[in-house]
Amino acid sequence: MMEKFAVRLGRRVRRCREAMDAGMSTAEYAVGTIAACGFAAVLYRIVTSGPVRSALTGVIERALHVPF
Repeated sequence: MMEKFAVRLGRRVRRCREAMDAGMSTAEYAVGTIAACGFAAVLYRIVTSGPVRSALTGVIERALHVPF
């Protein structure tokens, strides 16, 4: 009788832990998404800045005018 109680209690504890982990992973995904958006915004500002834009344009123009 006591063994059945221990087994049921163990299952209930595992289910509670799994339920807590589900919320934690959702929060981690949200933080990761926000961080990725922030990183993308910083990269966009860098790439669209004057010096970087002119350097990229020069590289692309040289690549397009390479004879085969």
